[in-house]
Amino acid sequence: MVNITAETPYPDASTNLPPDQLNTTFKTIPFGSANSSGLISVQALYITPNTSTRPETLWLVDTGRPTINTLNPSGRMTQIMPYAQPGGPKIIGLSLDNNIIYQTFTLPPSVHYLDSYMNDIRFNLRPGHEAAYIVDSSNEGRIGFIMLNLTTGTSWRRLTQHPSTLRVYIDVPFYQGHPFYYRIPGMPLSHQQEGLDGIQISPDGQYIYYSPINSRYLYRVPTSSLLVTDDDTPLAEQQASNNLTNLGQRGAEADGFEGDNNRLIYMCMPGNSAVYYYDPNDLKVHGFV
Repeated sequence: MVNITAETPYPDASTNLPPDQLNTTFKTIPFGSANSSGLISVQALYITPNTSTRPETLWLVDTGRPTINTLNPSGRMTQIMPYAQPGGPKIIGLSLDNNIIYQTFTLPPSVHYLDSYMNDIRFNLRPGHEAAYIVDSSNEGRIGFIMLNLTTGTSWRRLTQHPSTLRVYIDVPFYQGHPFYYRIPGMPLSHQQEGLDGIQISPDGQYIYYSPINSRYLYRVPTSSLLVTDDDTPLAEQQASNNLTNLGQRGAEADGFEGDNNRLIYMCMPGNSAVYYYDPNDLKVHGFV
């Protein structure tokens, strides 16, 4: 935003694809763009401080899956999300020192499925442990974590379809005292299909806290368990599952997470119009705002 009445493309106009380049079709099936350098549908932003090897960085999570309007079989306007093409979904590192993209990571289809949807991201930038932890919260596909080694560019999945990442079946959350059903223009009422959503890394980099968007439970898993690859051990997925912890209920569904240097995990609780936090020191959830 330049001022309260004007805005300009960031970081520059060349990275912002025009609408007619955001999606395509193959045998009538809609797909997002495969453009690995242009921005297609940025879902999340995250800033990391400068380190010995990286500048202060604005990270962009590009889902590669724009929402488009189309007509359903009855002729009514509705919204759909095209499938992803390799190259479209990506993690972009943009230096805030000069507003230049200095790194782009794309994901193979064996890691980012055609119906995946990257929702949020957290980082560990300690030397020798540079990794990104990405939430795949697809409301139509296989929910789980996408892991990205920022040094080698390799990626893999963990806890895909694990019960702790899945949506609560036909859940009906309440907002300001009213039951809420999922509404998509041109479609009948339904229920929230999105699962894994909130994510935060502990300040020491030892744990990832997480939960589905419509679950009352908070979970924690050691980052070391997520970082183990199938090449390290054929039971890497079993190891991650065995080592996660259910931290109990927190009183309501939660959306985005954040944390602080006191190890507190803040959770946006839209159903209660509040922000809560989990304190690992007393194992309790507390009201904050």
